[in-house]
Amino acid sequence: MSRRLPPREGEWIDRQTPVEFWFEGTRYQGFAGDVLSSALWANGVKLLGRSFKYHRPRGVYSLMNHDINVMVTDGTTFNQRGDTLAIRPGTRYTAVNTVGGVKRDRLKIMDRLSRFFPVGFYYKAFHTPRWLFPFYENQMRKAAGLGKIDPRHRSAPSPKDYAFCDLLVVGTGPAGLAGAIAAAEQGLKVILVDEQPHAGGSFNWQWTGDTAAMQKRAELLQRVEELENIEVRLQTQVAGCYGDYWIALVDSERLTKVRTRSLLVAAGCFEQPAVFQNNDLPGVMLGSAAQRLIQLYAVQPCKRAVVLAGNSDGYRVATDLQQAGVEVAAVIDLRVEESTGNEGDALKALGIPIHYQHTIYEAEPTSDKCGVQAAVVAQLDPENQPQTASTERIECDSIVVSVGWSPNASAYYQAGGRFVYAEHVEQLIPKADAPAGLYAAGRLNGVYDWIEQLADGTRAGLEAAAGLGHADGALPAIAKHAGSPPSHPWPIVAHPGKKNFVDLDEDLHLADFKNAHQEGFDNIELMKRYTTVGMGPSQGKLSNMNAVRILAKLNESSINETGTTTARPFYQPVPLKHLAGRRFHPQRRTPLNDWHERAQAVMMHAGAWLRPEYYQVGGKNREACIFAEATQVRMQVGIIDVSTLGKLEVCGPESAEFLERIYTGRFQKQEPGRLRYGLACDESGVIIEDGVIARLDAERFYVTATSSGVAAFYRELQRWALIWNLNVTLVNATGQYAAMNIAGPESRSVLQKLTDVDLSPEAFPYLGLREGTVVGVPARLMRVGFVGELGYEIHVPASQGLQAWTALMQAGQEYEIQPFGVEAQRLLRLEKGHLIVGQDTDALTNPFEANVSWAIGKQKPFFVGGRSLEIAARKPLTRKLVGLVFSDQGPSLLPEECQLIIQDGEIAGRITSMTKHSTLGKPLALAFVRPDLAAPGTRVSIRIAPGQLIHAEVSTTPFYDPENQRQDLA
Repeated sequence: MSRRLPPREGEWIDRQTPVEFWFEGTRYQGFAGDVLSSALWANGVKLLGRSFKYHRPRGVYSLMNHDINVMVTDGTTFNQRGDTLAIRPGTRYTAVNTVGGVKRDRLKIMDRLSRFFPVGFYYKAFHTPRWLFPFYENQMRKAAGLGKIDPRHRSAPSPKDYAFCDLLVVGTGPAGLAGAIAAAEQGLKVILVDEQPHAGGSFNWQWTGDTAAMQKRAELLQRVEELENIEVRLQTQVAGCYGDYWIALVDSERLTKVRTRSLLVAAGCFEQPAVFQNNDLPGVMLGSAAQRLIQLYAVQPCKRAVVLAGNSDGYRVATDLQQAGVEVAAVIDLRVEESTGNEGDALKALGIPIHYQHTIYEAEPTSDKCGVQAAVVAQLDPENQPQTASTERIECDSIVVSVGWSPNASAYYQAGGRFVYAEHVEQLIPKADAPAGLYAAGRLNGVYDWIEQLADGTRAGLEAAAGLGHADGALPAIAKHAGSPPSHPWPIVAHPGKKNFVDLDEDLHLADFKNAHQEGFDNIELMKRYTTVGMGPSQGKLSNMNAVRILAKLNESSINETGTTTARPFYQPVPLKHLAGRRFHPQRRTPLNDWHERAQAVMMHAGAWLRPEYYQVGGKNREACIFAEATQVRMQVGIIDVSTLGKLEVCGPESAEFLERIYTGRFQKQEPGRLRYGLACDESGVIIEDGVIARLDAERFYVTATSSGVAAFYRELQRWALIWNLNVTLVNATGQYAAMNIAGPESRSVLQKLTDVDLSPEAFPYLGLREGTVVGVPARLMRVGFVGELGYEIHVPASQGLQAWTALMQAGQEYEIQPFGVEAQRLLRLEKGHLIVGQDTDALTNPFEANVSWAIGKQKPFFVGGRSLEIAARKPLTRKLVGLVFSDQGPSLLPEECQLIIQDGEIAGRITSMTKHSTLGKPLALAFVRPDLAAPGTRVSIRIAPGQLIHAEVSTTPFYDPENQRQDLA
């Protein structure tokens, strides 16, 4: 490790634990505590990644995850940030966004072609000739994106957590620590959050040479540990702030949802880049990155450096470099000497030359374009323009930049705070009109000296306590920065080479902004969207402030007049698995589940339920098994577990009135012992549910609903019951009953052996309901015909469902009874033309479109959705559900569900249900089509692939037994 420094007090690495890892096929060694960027830099590796658009070489820049120069994958997880990625033993890392590796990236030719891809080129190019656009689109999709998903990878479970506090403090620097302590000492419950693995903030990397600062840091951390009402969460980001101080905290393991009563943001600032030619080369880095390399990871940033300064921090950086053994060739100060006071005296005493009112005009690249070999320096005129007639070349292998800061304002913005540009610090600082419960401290407030930051943090902590009634007395005033501004107002240099980058994520250079402005994008929000500045993975942390400065100058207006963009969640990328949580899905199984598994059922998810899709028989494939099950129902008898059906009991003196209002049909005069079809709509007349309504007696109804929709429908019934204040009781009895449907020509013969109910057609007609016993088990029997055959739905107590099922299976052996699954049921009901709500309907379907307007009661005074349906009835239909039959096509040429029907080059409908094999010997489908295509015999075309159409014919439904004779077998 050629650049590793001797041990340093406070370093984050553990030299007793070496870690061997691989990068781009080469083996390296680091230490526990190293991040990938620091470990590679310690090994002398400068080329760490490639830029997004032009594939330019990139190296360490911020070392704080404020840029994406170092973005890698380990083969399973992609787009990991090298600045924060702890190295793991034996792991093989490769850079993303390369073709052929980071050294031999074949797409680096894009840099030479960059003049053909200016900002906004994608809005103007590739539209003509139109026939070539699919090719362009395909190539752009291949080039887009920074990582590749491994579809075989399965992430570990990611739990969610919940927390509550009086005050959430963001940042563990001087201000954050002081604010948390001050609030906790007043009795507040405090959560202290920082995205770094160690608390201390700028104490850890900027003030290590100050003995008093280090002593104070130790005292603060000790006090935090002593206070039991402070909870510290490190390596945790405040990903987003939402209403009423609902805060999303994200760490490596989980998403924590925090409800806090107040919020103190002391998250510091992002150090900002300077804009000059080739300012993105490996070796050009921020001063804070160099300090972090030295102080946290004991890595020498370079051998010979030129420091570009625009504030006093630049001199502190130069001192730290010199103490780390780096030869500081020169300090280039953007400011005039008179404004710097005695800041440079210590460096002058060491013989380090300082060039006042100068700038770096260009970073001269090495021969391989992957490093810096010199800095080209030019004097600035009074207008901050470089005098290029006379320049000086200073040899170096690194340019270290410290020209200013921009507030880490994400959490503050999202909590409702706003900012104003303050010229005394040349920085955005919070406005005084912050929402109640929101506070700021430290650099975010424009306070940079650590002693003043402590005072400012204490003030903010006491203000938070006072706001919650935990502190009395006068509060300290907000600290104000003294001395020269910590940020330079214009660290930007034009260059004809057009490689002076403003946004490193998006490869945007200064000329891109001028071109966008000339095209009329003179508003910051429009400029952002046209140029994509700040829209890359780092979300403008290093680019937004300079972009605002550039636009303000182009508009000849102030920064406050120009405005800023809004910071939206998330602050840093959040793994999708954290948002998904533990993948916890309530999984319901029917009382017959174990029997199905023993019978070789292939299970499927149906809403929250596991149901048999089909039963595997021998070596048959899926389609053959399903077809055999359906054929058995048509020819003899089959049985299906329908325990997943929603089962609702509606009781009370006004139960019939209640159902009349909920459903489109009539139920007041329904006789006990009879069934009726029920269709329910929402207020807009859209179908939301259907089922069977069985009347048990004058004040009791037993209602079925769809398996996946019953929970939501039950909540809707409860809502209406409360609104109407009817005397009715609702019970969701779905889990209390097992249910099975025995269907087929021999179903009566099988069931009659086991029940005391007379099943003769005269005693038990179609759409009848009877209560009795089946094999001694209390049962409700309903004569239904969803699959188009003689059939009985049997509802028994869940605890006795298996007893009834096994008895029926045994009794049916004489007729070769077989169980059938969901897919066979869907096939059979499709042959009968019965719709499934949610499959053959969508969120806009009304009864007229779905051909179930017959279920609407005549002259009903009111039902939910009735008024909307009255309006719909007067309007012409835009689509209609019809049957389709296919012929002369093999199964491979048949459409899938949801594929589009095309007429005259326009979309004219879509397939809702499809079966390639039916008991009628031909493929069948249900589909929505335009009304002019709905007449039986009409030929329609379905697109099954780009440029490939097949044809079908509209048919009447039901396809099977249109006279319904099979349901009334004697």
